[in-house]
Amino acid sequence: MSLPLVIRPRAESVEGQPILRPLPSAQCRSVGPFVFFDHMLETDYPAGRGMNIRQHPHIGLSTLTYLFEGEIQHKDSLGSDQRVKAGEVSWMTAGSAIAHVERTPAELLPGSSRLHGLQVWLASPRAHEQGPGHYSHHPAASLPVSDSLGVHIRMIAGSGFCLQSPVPVLSPTLYALVQMQAATTLTVPTEHAERALYVLDGEVSLNDEAVEPCSLVILPPGEEMSLYADSESQLVLFGGAALDGPRRMNWNFVASDPALIEQARARWAAGDWPTVPGETERIELP
Repeated sequence: MSLPLVIRPRAESVEGQPILRPLPSAQCRSVGPFVFFDHMLETDYPAGRGMNIRQHPHIGLSTLTYLFEGEIQHKDSLGSDQRVKAGEVSWMTAGSAIAHVERTPAELLPGSSRLHGLQVWLASPRAHEQGPGHYSHHPAASLPVSDSLGVHIRMIAGSGFCLQSPVPVLSPTLYALVQMQAATTLTVPTEHAERALYVLDGEVSLNDEAVEPCSLVILPPGEEMSLYADSESQLVLFGGAALDGPRRMNWNFVASDPALIEQARARWAAGDWPTVPGETERIELP
């Protein structure tokens, strides 16, 4: 039996929003299609302030935002303008070029607000890297759930545990929120080639080994694993089919061909990029 790989996330800040980022790391560049994993930490914003991620570009990936608390306003260069609440999915496929903005809705700024959630990036298969952009919003009630013997599973995207999410993923994907009552057990099956778990809170053991909260654990391929909740716990299981070849990541760009990244950097620097309607501020190249 192989030992799981444990990755401790690094603490960073994105436009003032504190995050933990376990993926990518030196030990692991991807899990299934997932190439980027941000845990947006619980943050209280005072009146007049909020999260404000200014206009920025993407290629070759899909972003998925899922909130536990709070709301964000998503706007993109396709013309999408969507208020996203806790428990809902905001899904954006970049294709060859897209720009977007994410911020606390203006209606919430007069009072204090709280934000807590996850944002992940999924690399697009090579056949879709240069395709058209797409945005969709999925209400909480549209996400399938199972609730049995003290284990509640919500399939955020992809499939698993006999559940299928409506989010239009581009390759075999697993992205599930799991809530376990104390003294419950869950077997993690081998239906996906690559799998990982991220413990949000609580005390969890994996095959009788304790897992620290806010740690990413890469599960050995082809092996069923047993999760045991020593206390009431919440975690994310994610993964899917292996990528169809290596990916390069540079700033907000993901591609199988480094030339596509260089072209994207040059276009953004030159202002030759689709813009978000009504937006003038943008994040410049680092």
